Amino acid sequence: MARCVWALQGEELLEFIAQAQQGDARGWIHEAIAVLHHENLMRLVVTLWAIWYARRKVIHEELFQSPLSTHSFVKKFLSELNMEKPRAENHRGERPPAPRWIPPPQGMMKINVDAALSKNSSMTVIAAVARDEAGIFQGASALVVTGVSSPEIAEALAGKEGLALEQNLPL
Repeated sequence: MARCVWALQGEELLEFIAQAQQGDARGWIHEAIAVLHHENLMRLVVTLWAIWYARRKVIHEELFQSPLSTHSFVKKFLSELNMEKPRAENHRGERPPAPRWIPPPQGMMKINVDAALSKNSSMTVIAAVARDEAGIFQGASALVVTGVSSPEIAEALAGKEGLALEQNLPL
């Protein structure tokens, strides 16, 4: 399976693998860092990780993954990494402002709500925060609820908590 995954990689990686001189893993990685361009080094490391993960799935869960699905995972993971590149600077050398909280219309208040579910238990945390048009904190509420395991129900409860917070805030 690993040979098939490597065969699906780019030409430069295949050449490096075929011509690598080091016999031990540490020396091989050191050689890769010294020789490969950043993009190919990232592809090499992510591919190693994906092959290791697929191998662990076979050993511990008896789940077999096709080389094409492993290759597709590597491509998708790398494309998502490239989406996280730093923002380009404008013509004056300044970075554009980062996305921020969008204020409500003048004379209004905005209440943001969210919910988070625990992976390991049936506990859910629900929170609501209120701010005015200037972003000044007006109030907040947070609860821990047990027995909720559905994200949809948790989000509905968060909306309900936001409405309850609105009722408790001064006009």
